[in-house]
Amino acid sequence: QVQLLESGGGSVQAGGSLRLSCAGSGRTFSMYDIGWFRQAPGKEREFVGDIRQTGRSTYYLDAVKGRFTISRDNAKRTAYLQMNNLGPEETAVYYCACRLRGPAYNYWGQGTQVTVSS
Repeated sequence: QVQLLESGGGSVQAGGSLRLSCAGSGRTFSMYDIGWFRQAPGKEREFVGDIRQTGRSTYYLDAVKGRFTISRDNAKRTAYLQMNNLGPEETAVYYCACRLRGPAYNYWGQGTQVTVSS
């Protein structure tokens, strides 16, 4: 089992950038796909993107393509979400999650708040 801890959230103005980190515990971190999600107030949780175990493949929500980049450093057991040109509508709690096999993400972090002001 792996535990995840997000960090790097905060407040930025529209057009700004933030980099979120997702630190994993356990020696099996490199075996998991890592996904990033967000949940805005009053809305359902939304998939933002994910990265495969080796880091060679990434997938993104269309709305963030070209602005967000997911990466990982398995030696540091950490994944990252670089977010550029943020808009106020992207204010949300951002979560990382991981999965070993199958489509479902099984383990979740506690989330980190991102607030974008206009």
